[in-house]
Amino acid sequence: MQKLSTRQRTLAAAISFSGYGVHSAQPVTLTISPAAADSGIMICRETESGTTAPVPVHFSRVTRTTLCTTLDLGDSVSVATIEHVTSALSGMGVDNALITLDGGECPILDGSARPFAEAIVEVGLEIQPAQRKFLKIMRAVTVRNNDAFAALEPYNGRALDLEIDFDSKVIGRQRMIFDWTPRRYYEDVSSARTFGFVRDAKILRQAGYALGSSLDNSITVHEDRILNPGGLRYEDEFVRHKLLDAIGDLSLGGLPIWGRFRSYKGGHALNAHVLAGLFSSEANYEIVGAEDLPLEFEAFDDQPMGLAVNHYLRSVR
Repeated sequence: MQKLSTRQRTLAAAISFSGYGVHSAQPVTLTISPAAADSGIMICRETESGTTAPVPVHFSRVTRTTLCTTLDLGDSVSVATIEHVTSALSGMGVDNALITLDGGECPILDGSARPFAEAIVEVGLEIQPAQRKFLKIMRAVTVRNNDAFAALEPYNGRALDLEIDFDSKVIGRQRMIFDWTPRRYYEDVSSARTFGFVRDAKILRQAGYALGSSLDNSITVHEDRILNPGGLRYEDEFVRHKLLDAIGDLSLGGLPIWGRFRSYKGGHALNAHVLAGLFSSEANYEIVGAEDLPLEFEAFDDQPMGLAVNHYLRSVR
């Protein structure tokens, strides 16, 4: 009999969010619904001509990585800033879900993944009668852009080692090494907010970005100080948010990664490129079942306080 920790999970009920896009400033409502086993994370968008057919949230659909990750859903329909939503789903251990939204950009909410993660805790998860599958890294893949790089490497677990280096006294050089569990994601990563600099605001807005950015949804840095009245949520919130983004971007591989991700001065573009490099050769990875992995699955049982995991198997329609 399968261990419960090796089985796939979906939401126990749908969760919805209303807000506006950080770049477009347009209003949007997003709903994440339970989905059948082996369906993965799917996405569709409601438009004036109807709802698009659900498609997998996958790196092959990435069309733009400037300041966010944008997906092409087909028929000239796209969705921007998907990474915080997918980060929460991946970070909280959700295997199957359907994302539906009625606009072209996911709501920024408070600039982190915390509202999505909290909603998952509130409704709980449901275990499904199918074994989890993983992308097991078999051979290291590295992509570079000058001194910046991103790498996926063989590793007996799920870990991220991420470092940033900004020419800013407020940020500077920060590094975080993160061994994944849902509880650690919830407590140590999910609340980290996106950030930006006052010096860049005018140029970004002229280019059509950050039109919805404010102190309510972004850490704003001006010279050697932070403008947000409440300050930082973590002392190293900047690198934690970059790690949050990386978890969301890497989930676009279609399956959770069994291996280690390393990055220096990375971002959405390098995250997408390292996935493309991984899939460029079948020698780089294997798709394996959870029960074939060498470690016990204590990590999956390390849940945030208050998160109910329903052990009864019900069909998802």
